Amino acid sequence: MTRDCEVIINRLSGSYSDENADRVKSFLVSQGFAPSLSLIRDLDEATVVARCVCSQGRNPLLIVGGGDGTVNGVLNGLHPGAATMAVLPFGTANVLATELGIKSVDDALLKIVRGESRSASVGFIERENHGRYFLLVAGIGFDGSVVKDVGFREKRLLGKGAYVLSAIRQFAKWKKEPMEIEADGERITCQSLLVCNCSRYAGRFSIAPEASLFEPVFDVFCIQGSGRASLLRGAARLLAGRGPCSAGIRALRPRRLVVSGNRPVQVDGDYFCRAPVKISAVPDFVRLIV
Repeated sequence: MTRDCEVIINRLSGSYSDENADRVKSFLVSQGFAPSLSLIRDLDEATVVARCVCSQGRNPLLIVGGGDGTVNGVLNGLHPGAATMAVLPFGTANVLATELGIKSVDDALLKIVRGESRSASVGFIERENHGRYFLLVAGIGFDGSVVKDVGFREKRLLGKGAYVLSAIRQFAKWKKEPMEIEADGERITCQSLLVCNCSRYAGRFSIAPEASLFEPVFDVFCIQGSGRASLLRGAARLLAGRGPCSAGIRALRPRRLVVSGNRPVQVDGDYFCRAPVKISAVPDFVRLIV
């Protein structure tokens, strides 16, 4: 018996080619799937396709070829609790694939054939009446400023190097502008914030080893202090995997938090809005092929 599936591939992802797309589709057919292929170019298209697929059947299987931004686009078109999603690592950043132990596109395809899945939690971030789901991380402050500053052409030309270049620019002009975090009845003032729904950040950095896609709770890191030096020390400590055990970083494990201020916000590697925002964990939102 064949199983229908929707293959959503971003034509602008780092390793996309017509040959790779045809190979994926042919392999799935050979394994008893009936794939429908949608080639998209941006997050909004991914959301529209996913929403359409979810409106047409129960528990659809969506196979996403692209980076973490493409995955986020699909995520925001899903009906909560109704879909299964798999990822093919075609993108510049493939944090989700790394988190799930997927080493290559071929490895991802074998996992799809095997069909094992787990129910995953996501985050929901909202400002006023506008909201967005995220699967990996939300960054507010320095992290959000870096992502907001990365241009499309720069990203296509330099890949991950575009984020490094943006980080240098943002660090050079960083100004004191504190924000307040309210979580679990506690108020904390900081200058930058990471809300982690998974253990990894920016690909290979394991900054939150206790965080899990499969638990409805965040690992939150608040970088305190008031200037470049404290920001640099905090970021370096997290990226080095040394944890938040320092006076300059506060670690929390909330399910909900409220963030004040006016700093830029990124979700899963794409700019979303400016604070203030509310963030909450949403359990059992989607099943992930593992």
